[in-house]
Amino acid sequence: MADVKRVERPLSPHLQIYRPQLTSFTSILTRITGNALIVSAMLVVWWLLAAATSESYYAIANAVLTSWFGDIVFTLSALGVWYHYLAGLRHLYFDAGKGLDIPTAEKLGWACIIGSVVLTVLTIVIV
Repeated sequence: MADVKRVERPLSPHLQIYRPQLTSFTSILTRITGNALIVSAMLVVWWLLAAATSESYYAIANAVLTSWFGDIVFTLSALGVWYHYLAGLRHLYFDAGKGLDIPTAEKLGWACIIGSVVLTVLTIVIV
């Protein structure tokens, strides 16, 4: 047992060599937007609880959520909602066994990114 010869295995590619693909980026972005939407939902719950607690506490929460910070957070939340929705539709398409070749997967990835930006702008304009 002491003379066991170790098998030389290749090392994983380093970050300098690895080129991220669009499909891996969109997959990671789906996870990030899902978690960010949880944080946004907690801010909305905080705002509602403040409204139910007292007028002074609601004034503080309302001031935070209607400030420039709140505008940025909720604009990014709209972007996250639209991206997460479109990525979910994309994954449903993948689950049906369609669009799994690389060119189609990349086109659908770009469609999710561009579509979410366009739908976010439309949401801001309409609302």
